[in-house]
Amino acid sequence: MAHDVTVDALPYYDKGYDEPGVREAAQAMVEEETRRYRPTKNYLEYLPTPNYHAFETEIMKNEFERLTARQPMELLSMKRYELPTPPSGQKNDVTAWEECVKNSMAQLEHQVVRIENLELMLEYGPNAWKVYNEYLVQMLQGVQKKLQHVKKEIQEINWSRKNQQINAGERMHKLEADWVNLVSKNYEIEEAIIKIEAEIQLKFNSANS
Repeated sequence: MAHDVTVDALPYYDKGYDEPGVREAAQAMVEEETRRYRPTKNYLEYLPTPNYHAFETEIMKNEFERLTARQPMELLSMKRYELPTPPSGQKNDVTAWEECVKNSMAQLEHQVVRIENLELMLEYGPNAWKVYNEYLVQMLQGVQKKLQHVKKEIQEINWSRKNQQINAGERMHKLEADWVNLVSKNYEIEEAIIKIEAEIQLKFNSANS
């Protein structure tokens, strides 16, 4: 592809990164590319439009609407826990008093249920929390084990890359040395040929004179 880039750097083998001026040169290249980079107006246009309301419940929507309208939060109503007497005009109404008694019995039963729930929580709550904490510990151990496995894989990949780069660097160094040796030999051969040609030419000129 036209955008493919071949990376020929060997960071595990190459030397000279700490030499003076190398870091400044790299920083200058980054700054130069940054100046040339001109992002488009909407560089995320290839992504689908996010649905910001996907996880909103009716309660959340109502609360957001209240905040948008800058309305005060509705206070907790304690009316259901009150035990009102009949209005002044119904003090002698038996039906009104029966309703008040029913309401008080319902409130009393509600308190009884709350006491039972508290007693159940005192009896079984600690054990339930222990089980839940054990579950959390198991989850934590599982995630830590997975993390260690990923770190091990990363280390193995880095070791493999290092070995490959060291082997490649040593091979490149040997090939470069061989190339220099061959070029030197070719140069020596060319010099010898030129010298022999000069001697032959000199002898030829002497024989003709």
